[in-house]
Amino acid sequence: MSERRPDVRLPPHGLDADAVLARMDELRVDDRDWRGGRVFSLVYSAGDAVHDLLQRAATLYSAENALNTAVFPSLGRMQQDIISITAGLLGADRLPPDERQGVRGYLTSGGTESLLQATRTARDWGRSERGIDRPNMVLATSAHAAFEKASHYFDVESRRVPVRDDFSADTDALADAVDDSTVMVVASAPSYPQGVIDPVPDIAAMASERGILCHVDACLGGFILPFLGRLGHLDKRWDLTVAGVTSISADLHKYGYATKGVSVILYRHRPLAGLQPFVTSNWLGGLYGSPSMAGTRPAGPIAAGWAVLHHLGADGYLRLAEDAHQAAAAIKGAVDDTPGLALRGSPDATVFAFGGDPDDGGIDTFALGDALADRGGWFFDRQTPPDSLHATVQAGHLAVTGRLCADLTAVAGELRASGRRAAERGATYGTV
Repeated sequence: MSERRPDVRLPPHGLDADAVLARMDELRVDDRDWRGGRVFSLVYSAGDAVHDLLQRAATLYSAENALNTAVFPSLGRMQQDIISITAGLLGADRLPPDERQGVRGYLTSGGTESLLQATRTARDWGRSERGIDRPNMVLATSAHAAFEKASHYFDVESRRVPVRDDFSADTDALADAVDDSTVMVVASAPSYPQGVIDPVPDIAAMASERGILCHVDACLGGFILPFLGRLGHLDKRWDLTVAGVTSISADLHKYGYATKGVSVILYRHRPLAGLQPFVTSNWLGGLYGSPSMAGTRPAGPIAAGWAVLHHLGADGYLRLAEDAHQAAAAIKGAVDDTPGLALRGSPDATVFAFGGDPDDGGIDTFALGDALADRGGWFFDRQTPPDSLHATVQAGHLAVTGRLCADLTAVAGELRASGRRAAERGATYGTV
């Protein structure tokens, strides 16, 4: 935990706007340089023109509240447009007409909330359809940490099973962990830690045979995998066209290049989707309904998400996907070609983990991260187990890929010669 700062009190006299903004610029001095392409985490950049559009769209709706779209019908329309576009990208348009009409969805604040909603909906489905009082969900150790939060919040036991040597989910191990109280199995497309797409058809078929739900966490891949497929860079099946997939999630604020935070969760069947919203009149204020965890919902991210989808269009997303693919391929190639380094598993898209080759032993992974930061200001999240540097490669990285690859080769050679190890061994994905 960071050192506690002195308490701050409300100033007795307000500052003018320029002074406030100047102070904010001072506060940002130690923030990482994502605009320069040095950060391989948290931020996705489609260029300055898109950032300008996002800011303008969000500002246009900076005061509105998506709690009640009867008051702001434009927000209701934008939400439905985002959901419809996302459903088409994730396979709904390729379903038979009767199945396509059954697909329903909601916006959430991000991938974590989408996974929370998927879990709570599965819990409530288990109660209403199976009479299950102590539900569990079955997932691989590579599935996102947000499922553990969902397990904690909604009292759904999390049953984790080991991944295979290539870091993909083991369908047989998942099947062995399923029992009569299982309400959901999870597949990732791709997994966050190693960027591997799980065998979704096999997992969904197993879930269907057992009569349970199957959620595909495509929060990371939902807005790039469809375009990598169109470009011929991917041939795995993972979306709503896979029989047995009952829900799927995708984050528009990741490879959709929208403002934080907006995500979409889709359900294959309308009755299942009907379990997600909360509605009550058990108070003195009238009918209260909300489709997701929040009551008041900021309108800015919704507006920015709608704007970027219409601004970029399919051709824009294809261009960004190709740029991200080329950047990721170059970096992965540099890792493969550098003695003492290795990828973790067989990543399918533009997200991957790498570090010192465990069969070589000459390069300490976290020392590699420190050296890259010192040499070029490069920032990669640390992961463990196994010790890894995590790279979320997006279109904004293509311009700096050559420099990174050169730095990577240089510092790897230095570390292999010196054998230096990092003193700090911690690996932090999120902070409190």
